[in-house]
Amino acid sequence: MSQIGQAASAEFSASQQAGQFGGTSDAYNALDIDQFLKLLISELQNQDPLDPMDNSEMVQQIGQIREIGATDQLTKTLSSLSASQELVTASGLIGRTVTGLAQDSTNVEGIVERITVETSEENQSRSVKVHVGEKTMDIKNIREIQTG
Repeated sequence: MSQIGQAASAEFSASQQAGQFGGTSDAYNALDIDQFLKLLISELQNQDPLDPMDNSEMVQQIGQIREIGATDQLTKTLSSLSASQELVTASGLIGRTVTGLAQDSTNVEGIVERITVETSEENQSRSVKVHVGEKTMDIKNIREIQTG
């Protein structure tokens, strides 16, 4: 009886996870540490007292918690590195001729005079802006960079 219960529980758990997360691995990437801990606590509270979770399963889940934490930290570090690289790239454009799309959706071509960094309080993002004459464009909207 215990084995049947475990098999049914395993099948339900897998199908429940697939239904909950759309069956894709991207959904697991979206699972943060708090959600994972809530899921683990819920699992521990609802386990069969006559057939508790095996120690190896517990160790495996603790390893998963650590992996999620490490992945989260790596994502933050890479985002910071990407933002820094964007700023270094933009500073190298000062004095160079660029062509691109300005913020007012007009084409602009000219020499980069300065760069600015704008931060958004809403979504904690930052964007690097390139100034050509009176026009401003996001660094991502530059189409061509000319030497000299």
